[in-house]
Amino acid sequence: MTLAIQADDQRYVAVQNRDPAADGVFFYGVRTTGVYCRPSCAARPARRENLSFYPTCDAAEQAGYRACKRCRPRDSIRQSPHADAVRRACALIEAAEETPVLAELADAAGLSPFHFHRVFKAVTGVTPRAYGTAKRAERVQAELAGGASVTEAIYAAGYNASSRFYEGAAARLGMAPSAFRKGGVGAAIRFAVGECSLGNILVAATDKGICAIWFGDDPDKLVRALQDRFAHAELIGGDSDFEKIVARVVGSVERPEVGWDLPLDITGTAFQQRVWQALRAIPPGETRSYTDVAAAIGQPSAVRAVASACASNAIAVAIPCHRVVRTDGSLSGYRWGVEVKRRLLEAERSISVSPSP
Repeated sequence: MTLAIQADDQRYVAVQNRDPAADGVFFYGVRTTGVYCRPSCAARPARRENLSFYPTCDAAEQAGYRACKRCRPRDSIRQSPHADAVRRACALIEAAEETPVLAELADAAGLSPFHFHRVFKAVTGVTPRAYGTAKRAERVQAELAGGASVTEAIYAAGYNASSRFYEGAAARLGMAPSAFRKGGVGAAIRFAVGECSLGNILVAATDKGICAIWFGDDPDKLVRALQDRFAHAELIGGDSDFEKIVARVVGSVERPEVGWDLPLDITGTAFQQRVWQALRAIPPGETRSYTDVAAAIGQPSAVRAVASACASNAIAVAIPCHRVVRTDGSLSGYRWGVEVKRRLLEAERSISVSPSP
């Protein structure tokens, strides 16, 4: 995922949470109304696909949007004392070959390191270090797309040792660097569709681990969805060895007490990764509210964003988003249907209350 896309995801989180810390840092335009607002606008947030993000009011107006009369976005510039500091820090990070240390960035912003770190994360959704890592990964992507060799791209992006890049290359690019350079050609994903008590189940995996577990009534529809999601990869029907992996996944669905011991290939924004990690910490047979999860990742106001991250999870059961419920304990939407969610929870609860032999 490119930094631009990740940054827009974080901006959308700020809009959903009406985060005043983001006022003056960016503005968003709503295509369906032709109006642009500041992030903390009290208006009901529009759908993600109808939003565009702009660094300034002038940029939004040049794109054809008019200022919202409710939140008066031009007034927000004076209400965000740290917006310029964060923008300057981002510019320093983007221009540097090596991500500047926290003390250097804080000094340039005129803040203490602790305060700067907190403000930067509140505005961008990620730490300065994570921002720098993502920016360098974006440079690598640009170099690879331009035809550079993997080695040339790594050093052109500012990595002074190839080992430092390869430590997390797959998570940043979504595939091996050589596969990315070829537009995804050669990236192999094995898959198979099986059956379980919940209906059809599709399991897909790269050479790094499981990348998709989906439930559905129509196996053909599941396969078509996999083709759409991994359009540039080579999809390979599962062989006998892969069928054993599918059987282990089905076993974890049918017998929650077995647990999960298969490797996962997880890609997502920094925020999504934090949410998904918190979900994996919820024990079988227990549930947490979206508010609980938001508090667990240190962003108690990001309840809607947590719900969005749960909805984006592509690896059912292994990343147990089915264990997240409303504050009153009732079941909310689930990517594979509320009935599937209910049955998963019932199976786990029956195990947790069963008497020991």
